[in-house]
Amino acid sequence: MSTRTKIVIGGVAVGLLLMPVIGFWLSLLVVLGVPAVAYLMLDPSQRRRLRRVTRKEIGR
Repeated sequence: MSTRTKIVIGGVAVGLLLMPVIGFWLSLLVVLGVPAVAYLMLDPSQRRRLRRVTRKEIGR
């Protein structure tokens, strides 16, 4: 299993665990917001490298 798959599974698990505690919309905001904020914190050069790597993996 790839690292990305493990992260996705962990994010879904956290979202499901948070749902009864803080509600659906707030848990959805956490699950979608944390990766978005992490991506926006990258430098432009790191974002370009990340996009290039993901495109190469798609072409495999």
